[in-house]
Formats: sequence, C-alpha cells, structure tokens
Amino acid sequence: MSDPLWQPTAEQIRSCQMGQFMRSINSQHHQHLTTYGELHRWSIKHPQVFWKLLWAFTGVVASAESEHVLEQERPFYKSRWFPGAKLNFAENLLRYRDNQTALVSWNETGKQKSLTYAELYRQVAQLANAMKAHGIQPGDRIAGYLPNIPEAVIAMLATTSLGAVWTSCSPDFGVAGTLDRFGQIQPRMIFAADGYHYNGKELSSLNTIFEVSRRIDSVEHLVIVPYLSKTPDLQSMDNALLLQDFIAEESAQEIEFEQLNFNAPLYILYSSGTTGTPKCIIHGVGGTLLQHLKEHRLHVDLSRNDCLFYFTTCGWMMWNWLVSGLASGAKLVLYDGAPFAPEVDIFWRIAAEESISVMGVSAKYLSALEKTGIEPIKHFSLPALRAVLSTGSPLPHEGFHFVYRSIKSNLMLASISGGTDIISCFALGCPIRPVYAGEIQCRGLGMDVSVFDEHGQTVYDRKGELVCLSPFPSMPIGFWNDPEDQRYHQAYFDRFTNVWSHGDYAEITENDGMIIYGRSDAVLNPGGIRIGTAEIYRQVEQLDEVIESICIGQPWHEDERIVLFVRLQAGMSLSEELVDRIKWVIRQGTTPRHVPDIILQVADIPRTLSGKITELAVRNMVMGEPVPNTDALANPEALELYRNIPALQPSKS
Repeated sequence: MSDPLWQPTAEQIRSCQMGQFMRSINSQHHQHLTTYGELHRWSIKHPQVFWKLLWAFTGVVASAESEHVLEQERPFYKSRWFPGAKLNFAENLLRYRDNQTALVSWNETGKQKSLTYAELYRQVAQLANAMKAHGIQPGDRIAGYLPNIPEAVIAMLATTSLGAVWTSCSPDFGVAGTLDRFGQIQPRMIFAADGYHYNGKELSSLNTIFEVSRRIDSVEHLVIVPYLSKTPDLQSMDNALLLQDFIAEESAQEIEFEQLNFNAPLYILYSSGTTGTPKCIIHGVGGTLLQHLKEHRLHVDLSRNDCLFYFTTCGWMMWNWLVSGLASGAKLVLYDGAPFAPEVDIFWRIAAEESISVMGVSAKYLSALEKTGIEPIKHFSLPALRAVLSTGSPLPHEGFHFVYRSIKSNLMLASISGGTDIISCFALGCPIRPVYAGEIQCRGLGMDVSVFDEHGQTVYDRKGELVCLSPFPSMPIGFWNDPEDQRYHQAYFDRFTNVWSHGDYAEITENDGMIIYGRSDAVLNPGGIRIGTAEIYRQVEQLDEVIESICIGQPWHEDERIVLFVRLQAGMSLSEELVDRIKWVIRQGTTPRHVPDIILQVADIPRTLSGKITELAVRNMVMGEPVPNTDALANPEALELYRNIPALQPSKS
C-alpha cells in the first residue's frame, strides 16, 4: 500500500460536518461508528434511517414531511422516495436572504458583477412573478441558452420556484444540436444571451437561437439577456424581447414558492448524443436537492464560510451541482470563457482574488495546466484553498502528484465520478479519509456501489462493471417521452437483473477507494484481456510532446488490435524514436498487452460539447461506419482525420 498524499488531522475529522453527522448517528442510534468505512456500510444497511437523518441534518425546507421514506419496487428505479413530502427546490436554494455574497461573475475580460443573497432573492422574485404573469405553470418546460452568468442562475431559480421544469444547454451548441435537445421537450419559453466569450472572441448567439425559436412551435417568448451588447438587435424575431422589458411591469419582492411532490420533475438533462439523438433525462425536485446537500455538506464540507468554483458550462450537470451550493449558503464563482484565456493562469488569479476554498476543474484541465509549465504554488497565495475537485475523466496518478507539487501541498484532492444520469456522484471525496494517488477516496454515502465481473459477482481489487445495487434518491424519475420506461430500463437495467449498470469500467482498491478506467463501451479487448483506455492515456500523456491522445480497439484477424492516436505539441512530428518511447512508457507503466499495435499522429481529437473525447465516434470512422448525430460534437470536422487511413486498412493480399 502506497503512502497517502494527504490525510486529515484529528481536528479536521472532528470538526467537519461528516464527523458531526457520524456523531449524531452514534448518539441517536446507539452506534459506535469511528471510520468512514463503518459509516458507509451503516448508510447502506439502513437507507431509510440514513436519508431521513440527512434530511434533518441538512435542514431541508419543506411544507410537508413524509411518513414513509421509501416505497420500494422492482425494478428498483420504480421505487419512490419520501412520497408524502412537499417542498420547493428554489426555496431551499434561497433560504438565505442576507447581505452575504451569493454569486460572483467573471469572464475573460475580468470580474463582472456580484450579487448578495438578498439581491439574488429580489431578482428571482421579479422574474418569477413576471413569468407567472405570462402564464407559466408547474410542469411547463423553460429552456436556457446561456453562458455561465448570474442570469442563468436567476432564470433557473425563477422557473423552479414556480414548479416549472428547467433545462439548459451551452450557447456553443449549433442549431441542430439545440433542436435535438429543446425540440424534444417543447419549452414554452427560452432565455438566451446575445452571445458569450471564448478564447479572446465575442461570439454571437442570436442567429442560432432565433432559428431554434422559429422551429419549435411551443415557444411563446424568447427572452434575451443583453451581455455582449446593451442593445442587441431583436428586430428579426417577433416574439423576442429583452429581459428588462419582460420584467418591466413587475415590482413584486416576494416569491410564492410552489410546493411540489418530492418526485416531481425539476430538471431535464441530456445525454451526450454521440450514439443517437440525446436522451432527455428527467431529475426530480427532492432527489436532486437531497443528494446535492449530502455531497456538498458531508463530502465537500461546504458551509457559509466557503467560496465554491467549478469550471463548467450550463450544458454540463456540474453547473446544476455548482448552483446547488446556494443551499449551503456559500459564495459561488461563475466563469464564462476558455480555461486558459486571457492568461493561462486565469483560474488561479480568480482563486486568489475571491479566496476560493473549493476549486473544481476537469482532469483534462489539470493535465493541460501541467504541460504549460505554470505552477500556481509559485505565483499565488491561496490560503483559503482547502479542496480541489476533479471530474470529467479519470485523474491519473501524475495529476494527483502535480496538484500537491504545483498547486498546494495541504488540501483534499477529490477526484469525483458520477454523471448526467444521476446528476451527482457514485464515488467522490471524503474529508475524513486520506488521499492516495490515482484513487477516488470513497463511494458516496447511501450509494450501494459495487463492481461486478462478467458473471454479476462482486469483485475487489479487480476491474469490472460499476454497478449500484439499491435505489437512491437522485435516480432519474424517467426519460422524456418514455411512458413505459423502456429506454430507461435499457439504459441501466438490461445487463443485470434489478441492478443499475452505470457503464463505467472500475475497480475497488485495497484502500476501499475506487479507480475508474474509462467507459465500458470503450474498453479494449486484445486477446480477450480487458483494458481501460484511461490506463493507456495515463502513461502517454506523461510525455511532454503529447498534448492528448485517443485509443480504440480495431477488429483485426479474428482478434482486436490497439490503435493509439496522439496529438502533439505545435510543430512536432511523430518520429520513430517518439513511437518507441511512447511504447516503452506504456510497457513500463502497465503491461506488454497495453502497448498499441499502431501509433498515429492526428491534428485534432473529436470531443463532445461537454469536452469529453469520444472513442466510439473515432472507432466508427476507422471502421467505415456512420457516426450518428455529429451535432453532439464540438468539432465534428475532426472526424474526417480518421476516415480511410491507409495504415489501418486490411491488406489486399
């Protein structure tokens, strides 16, 4: 067992909210829990007691509580949590209404504005009452086509205060990609900004959203947020009006929060869409709230004293996760722009200026930051920073060492993993456990997570399928237009009976942590040996010459061979010497089975609109198969780089 990179002090364990929560269980239920492992096992064994205690501990605001915690059914996705409860999501996020800062907005040009909790409440009240005056009712869908700015948060809170359903995507989605999402769920209203910032450019959104609005019959109002310009031109769109004009008649300062069932719809999120039209995943009011409160309060130890940042767009579930930080009274920092613009160290300048205590980024960002040579520890004073969160893809060992060497030596580095499907995490950080390189610290409280082999048996210290064996509150309440739950069942429950199969290739470690090796559908299988692509990426991307890589399995002579594509630093070419060095690094760090049969240089790697590389699309191109729904890709033109590559064609002999 390797030494930990960080471990909490006895005082940190005692004073954090997870420590407090464990003591309350011991006191109220005559337990003697002392470790996280014991606490997790207790939460799985007593789910109804655990979630009810969590409800009380986090102070859920509700007009009616539920006598029953869980009505269990088979398959377990039909189970219903807190069936008698009545509450409102926005009311819980707006429980604080004082002069402490709620939101701070930054973009590539600098700090833009800040809002206190009192100001946020007033602005939500104005917009909510204007929406109500325009006939918005519970269950109506409201869409956001917005950058990560305060108006996105305000529009979401106004929507959910009325019991309506919020959905959003990033303004870098084109017409087809936006229609694939909003067109399915038929929103009554769309909120959109006139544009957004990215990599030194101001990019207009108006033509795209005007066209989308024209082609969705249900849209009654298109409300434009002036962002790039104070006076955007709306003459070409009949039903468009500026935000200030939409709320001009409304001066109400109070919100009448619509009380909803725990399992009423709150959000609609979308799958990546790389294998077809995106699935519209419906998440519930209470499950989302309770799960986020658990993760923020217990696993991150978030409080009113904290400043929380996560680099995300409004098209990724981490935006929803970030915004829920309001329920803990924290200050949230929003950012619109590229991660390395206008300077490569922009995030760390913001972290220093805003006293960010919990910093969230992607694993790819940390890898790219390391390759710039920038070491924030040498240039910025970050006394408030106590946690760095990483998600989006597995964080390799080297990423862990980079954070502790080049950002800050004394903090909790929490690699987290879950996704859009559950709007939360299966595995994440733990303030009362050590951090080991390459490992996620723990499985989430109340999450009955295991790893199955191909026969459906639980395995430890072996790779297999990440599964969840019991119901949890943040399960989707359904898919849109899937009344018999056929697509829902197919997505998660087809592989194992009454078991959620998440689609990740994973391992539970000897430390009782977790390693994610990539998506199950991208697992390589040369000679019948299953290999996670993340195992190869971890080795390859240690090389300074390699910016990023993507790996596929190509059927070859009744077996499968590994093909690795690498994107190199500007001006570099893939020499035989570099090919040999890449193979040597992979062999030394893994096994001879992991060494690619072929390594090729490419100018670009296709990625989804949320920034994730897509092995399946590359594999389809190499095999001459169609790639469905290329509108789900941020750079679909990159696919052509993988068509008819001579080195990958079968010989004619």
